[in-house]
Amino acid sequence: MSKAEIREMRPEEQDHWARMRAELFRISFDEAKEETAAFMAGEHLTLKIVFVGVVDGDVCAFLEISERIYADGCYDGPVAYMEGWFVGDKARGMGVGKALVDAAIAWAKSKNYPHLASDAELTNIDGHRAHEAVGFEEVDRVVQYRMALK
Repeated sequence: MSKAEIREMRPEEQDHWARMRAELFRISFDEAKEETAAFMAGEHLTLKIVFVGVVDGDVCAFLEISERIYADGCYDGPVAYMEGWFVGDKARGMGVGKALVDAAIAWAKSKNYPHLASDAELTNIDGHRAHEAVGFEEVDRVVQYRMALK
């Protein structure tokens, strides 16, 4: 059985991260690449660290953490926030998702964040189950609206 390595992402793995990010957020590779390039250049305003899961030499999972001033249910901040958490097919069922969250928890504690927060779309039942399986508690459900003015 393969063993996964969990660690901070290396610069040469940026395209792997962008590919997975594009799949997770349902955006183009080019859009994802813009965000990842900004992070790698130290120009991203909120992302702080990206962890990856590597199985048999393939980067096939990631977890990215940002800093938010506030998150629902977290009343003392700032808050470490899981902006993206993705485990590809190759790494599923191996404990990679939990190991990524464990790395995020350790990092957030080392930086003295009082909370680690996250979210999942209302229809992402697998995402809800994954969050609960690693120890998150649901604090709210919301439907967000917008009105285009241009």
